[in-house]
Amino acid sequence: MEHHSPETWLPARQLAKRMLRPLESFLRIQAASGILLLVAAALALAWANSPWSHSYERLWHIPLTFGIGPFVSSQSLHFWINDGLMTVFFLVVGLEIRREIHQGELSDLRRAALPIVAAAGGMLVPALIYVALNQGPDVSRGWGIPTATDIAFAVGVLALLGKRVPPALRVLLLALAIIDDIGAILIIACFYSDGVSLQGLFVAGAGITGIVVFQRLGVRSALVYVLPGAVVWFGMLRSGVHPTIAGVVIGLLTPVRAWFDREGFLEVASHALEEFSARTRAGKTAAHAEHGAFESLSQIKRAEREAMPPVVRVQHALQAWVAFGVMPLFALANAGVDVRGLSLADARSETVLLGVVLGMVLGKPCGILLASFVATRLGLCSLPRGVDWKGVIVVGCVAGIGFTVAIFVTGLAFVDPALLKVGKVAVLLASVVAVAGGLLVGRLLLPSRPIAEAAMTLEQAEASTKA
Repeated sequence: MEHHSPETWLPARQLAKRMLRPLESFLRIQAASGILLLVAAALALAWANSPWSHSYERLWHIPLTFGIGPFVSSQSLHFWINDGLMTVFFLVVGLEIRREIHQGELSDLRRAALPIVAAAGGMLVPALIYVALNQGPDVSRGWGIPTATDIAFAVGVLALLGKRVPPALRVLLLALAIIDDIGAILIIACFYSDGVSLQGLFVAGAGITGIVVFQRLGVRSALVYVLPGAVVWFGMLRSGVHPTIAGVVIGLLTPVRAWFDREGFLEVASHALEEFSARTRAGKTAAHAEHGAFESLSQIKRAEREAMPPVVRVQHALQAWVAFGVMPLFALANAGVDVRGLSLADARSETVLLGVVLGMVLGKPCGILLASFVATRLGLCSLPRGVDWKGVIVVGCVAGIGFTVAIFVTGLAFVDPALLKVGKVAVLLASVVAVAGGLLVGRLLLPSRPIAEAAMTLEQAEASTKA
């Protein structure tokens, strides 16, 4: 039985539920974030190549000022998206890495061996392909572009393949993509950051110290950590290390253990309910009873919050904002390339385009497959149960979708506007080809039902025959 508040007008609520049901279904689809990214990128491309292209460029250069007192920074809207909001994106990445290391696929070295080896091969081979085609000092900086994998798009493609994809293959892709993110973070920190300033690192260290002190004091509210987190971001910005790395650092520092286990939560909740009942009965006035009820319900709410590890709670709170807000906004601000003035007559532009496209479309699957094959032959790891080499090929093809992080690295790699434009076009082209290739290869190589499901159906058939 569904309960409603006293002010609810039932016909209006039923109409609202019918209108929101498609939206709720949409948000539950794993591919939804990838679809929004695709729409945002298409909108950006159409806008940048329209008669109103000047408004597109002018929008992202609007200056915005943030700060308090002497700590004031005035930067363009594009800066606040790429260096500010993307920090939240990398915070979610850091939270996912922290959780996986604690109790996920990366918590056991034997289970993590294959994704680690595959991700390393999937980063090394694309980089080598790019470097082989781009030797000049101005173009060689783009070697990190084809090494990235976009989790949202990759998972979205697997979701479009439906029941063909066994659960173990999805887990392998997620683990590989997370390790790929770790590699991308290290690449950005080590190779795409300016000269390091010790003064900025000291500021970032002060922010990290503040986070640790709050944790030791038992502060569990996420909002309290916004201030020291902002100090870490500001310190990273001043140090020359890319400020988005602050998000990863904060994510890795987030606690992974809940305050209350199942028994502790039940004990606190039961005690609060008993107090709620006693205070309600003993209330001399309605106001007194409501105040007692508020205190008891607050205890239950606090116990409910603390029954979930902070790393999971914060990730859950931010994931929708990142998937349906930050990432599409980033795509809208960065995917708008005016291809009307694009020229590949220059040898540099041609090799950059080829290096990125070949690295993502061919280098990724070849690197992942080759590294996995060598590692299994040497006995370093084995394929997960329910995954065969056809599945590894599909994962390799899908991992070639680099969109978000690849465009992000492109902006860090190239200062020359012409090379920046070619690099972004190459990422978009390679991602489209990788999506189409992943879907085609998946439909050709994977059975219509997962191997495990088919085997189970066969066992059931044999059992019924014997009966």
